[in-house]
Amino acid sequence: MSAGSGSWAARLLAGTSRSIAIALAASALIAGAVPAGAQAQVPTPESWFGHRMGSDRKLEPYAKMVAYYQRLAATSDRIKLVEIGKSTEGRPYLALFISAPENLVRLDEYRAMNAKLADPRGVAQEELDQIVRNGKAVIVQSYDLHSSEIGSSLTAVEFTHAMVTRTDPEMMNVLANVITIIMPSLNPDGHDMVHDWYMKYVGTPYEGGPMPWMYQKYVGHDNNRDAFMLNMAESQNIAKILYREWVPQAYMDHHQMGQYTPRISIPPYADPIRPGADPLVWREMTWFGSHMAYNLDAARLPGGIGSAIYSGWGHFGFHWITPFHNIAGMLGESASANIASPLYVHPDQLQGGQRNVPDNRPQMNMPDPWLGGWWRPRDIVDQQLVTSWSIVDLAAKNRQLLLRNMYFKAKRQVQRGAEAEVKAYVIGAEQHDPLTARKMVNALLLQKVDVFQSPEGFTQEGKAYAAGSYVVPMNQPNQGLVRYLLGRTLFPDDGYARTKDGAPIRPYDMGTDTMTEFMGVKSDPLSQPVTARLVGVSGPAVVPGTVADGSSWRLDGRLNDSFHAANLLLKSGATVKRVTAAAGNARAGDFIVSGVSSTAVQGVAATTGVSFAVAENVTDGASYALAKPRVAMLKRYRGGNIDEGWTRFLLEQYDFTYTSVMDADLKVGNLIKKYDVIVLPSDSVSNMTGEAPPSGTPIRWEAGNLESTPPEYRSGFGEAGTKALEEFVRAGGRLITFGQAGDLPIQKFKLPVKNVVAGKTGKEFWSPGSTLWMAVDAKNPLAFGMPDKALAIFTADCQVYEVTPQMHNERVQVVARYADQDVLQSGWLVGDDLIKGKAAMLSASLGKGEVILIGFRPQHRAQAHGTYKLLFDALYNKPTFGL
Repeated sequence: MSAGSGSWAARLLAGTSRSIAIALAASALIAGAVPAGAQAQVPTPESWFGHRMGSDRKLEPYAKMVAYYQRLAATSDRIKLVEIGKSTEGRPYLALFISAPENLVRLDEYRAMNAKLADPRGVAQEELDQIVRNGKAVIVQSYDLHSSEIGSSLTAVEFTHAMVTRTDPEMMNVLANVITIIMPSLNPDGHDMVHDWYMKYVGTPYEGGPMPWMYQKYVGHDNNRDAFMLNMAESQNIAKILYREWVPQAYMDHHQMGQYTPRISIPPYADPIRPGADPLVWREMTWFGSHMAYNLDAARLPGGIGSAIYSGWGHFGFHWITPFHNIAGMLGESASANIASPLYVHPDQLQGGQRNVPDNRPQMNMPDPWLGGWWRPRDIVDQQLVTSWSIVDLAAKNRQLLLRNMYFKAKRQVQRGAEAEVKAYVIGAEQHDPLTARKMVNALLLQKVDVFQSPEGFTQEGKAYAAGSYVVPMNQPNQGLVRYLLGRTLFPDDGYARTKDGAPIRPYDMGTDTMTEFMGVKSDPLSQPVTARLVGVSGPAVVPGTVADGSSWRLDGRLNDSFHAANLLLKSGATVKRVTAAAGNARAGDFIVSGVSSTAVQGVAATTGVSFAVAENVTDGASYALAKPRVAMLKRYRGGNIDEGWTRFLLEQYDFTYTSVMDADLKVGNLIKKYDVIVLPSDSVSNMTGEAPPSGTPIRWEAGNLESTPPEYRSGFGEAGTKALEEFVRAGGRLITFGQAGDLPIQKFKLPVKNVVAGKTGKEFWSPGSTLWMAVDAKNPLAFGMPDKALAIFTADCQVYEVTPQMHNERVQVVARYADQDVLQSGWLVGDDLIKGKAAMLSASLGKGEVILIGFRPQHRAQAHGTYKLLFDALYNKPTFGL
């Protein structure tokens, strides 16, 4: 039975009370609800788009959806449209505020009231009680983040229309008591990419097939992994709403999942959860989820499941980070069709097997399983309309309780922070890379974390901290967030984390997202509050670098931003040299700049924050000239490579020039004439070459269905590309690989290197998104500017190396090794004995060139500031003397 038939609404109206029927019949646009007054001229989705939302093979471009929302705002006094920013490619990024007209004219007042509930420090109890009586619940719902999961963009259209036209008592109660903020597309660029691709092939053999590239300029599916670092414009836009301007009581992010699962996953999450959030957050998720489940089953929309599939400990994406902002952050995942084409599912294809889903039989968390049949885009819309409505309905009926809980949670988190073992974190002014430390402080401020700075130096718990050090106290509403961003985090290795036979169950994406460790910034936990004089940091710290008088300057090679400055200077025609050994006032790895005007240098200092000191007594023999590197990076189809996209983004942030090369570019050969360096982002050999993967290798649906991809997009550079890459290295080129891309030169070029964790079971070796300690040879030009000890972000498919014995062992140089003991800093590590003392990064000579294997991803999601220099150093030309 297809929920898209609309008949379920008729049955519901016939078999239940009118109030429940009205509350649940959202997908039928509420039979019997009559528009009135100011709503009379509001166009329906059918009249505007020419079809019902979720109709088979019907999608709409983003601009037409924006125009519809603008029309709704022009014809209804229940909606206020706000463009809160632009997407990465410049499309409007919208927030739709929906409430009773008398509430919308007082939005600023309600926002101020809500802010006091989110942070009640210094607010009198009498005022808090008054806000609870008179305030409005704030609910944020977002749609269309992962653009191939495009059904939610259609849901947003129909849900918004229902919210501005229904006149039944239940809707009027919602409008009176709730300020609903609808984010109709968190990824407008990706929406248009998927729309254009899908509509181009409707009616062909490739209809509904996977798009060959990522659905965001840089990061594709990783866009929600950006919620704590906020690199992307889209992330920054929604963060304004969630973290700073509104801080809702509840937030729901509507997604889609696989095709052969239960029909929709709803709150609450399954175990394990991250401890440290207020318990009311998790209870509220269960509360909202139960209301969704009840309404789905009342509407006879089978296959809804809660407390399953997605655990409460996941990456710090928007729905997983918001609980630590004291928001009931929730995830909905509907089963997918073939984009907008229907899919037939046989009953025996619904096997279960996900977390807490043993099979497809009736069970406590899914008493009404879906039994198979046609699954259509409209089914997705129907489900999401019910879950969208359930949240605002419950909030309206329990407004005062939600508002009271809001300040309860905040007050209790402040108290927990004051009583915790760690009372504060100090980010000392004396950092290996103080400019990156400042960036971290700015990232914390974007999360609405309280940060203070010491105007004078102070001593705390036996350690002296210089003036300018930052202090992040734990007695603040977001203390749970601070604990995970700045404190060591160990994933729970318990009964929830392993199967019955002891095999580890992978956390959802990451075992840790510890910002301070990722960024290579030292944050010291304190057992006592800081009593020194502190000044609140009110806005992002943007401090231009200083420039000393002179004509030759030194840049500190320990600063990531010095590489940015060097690139800008090289492009301007300046002479830039790299110091190879300590000389005068320079360290190995510092940059020496000359042949450029003081005015140009001032501009670079203002742009990068890097200070230009006078270079003193640095001889030519202790340095070598840098040239602008000719960098190429492999880009492929097969759904695109997210690691490649993040690398493009990072290189652009630091003004490295690069060329994206596809299969055909490699196959031409003679690559040494065009490039000095070629980068292979983390990827499998089969995805790069197009050859069949090893037997038993899991294949993602998007990459595996090549028969549904037009032939011109079935990428793979094959034997010709492999040969061209080897010839490039032997002719003097440098090949850099990240993570599993190391398999290609190891296997195809027969390098004398072995990946020691290859083929290991989870019981033997396991490190799902962890930070691991490594010793770095900072005297090696490939590690100039690095500290002697650093943390690598080790994720699935990363590698660890040992050199196999050969006649010329000297042809392999180990740049970084994992620690001999205590390898794990944060996350989860099984089998540490396998990797102790083994190579994390090495360089292997081959002919006149070299292959640099970085077994982890040094640029991981543009979050791994602590290891950026390992990539940056590898991109520059190497010295040819004295080393």
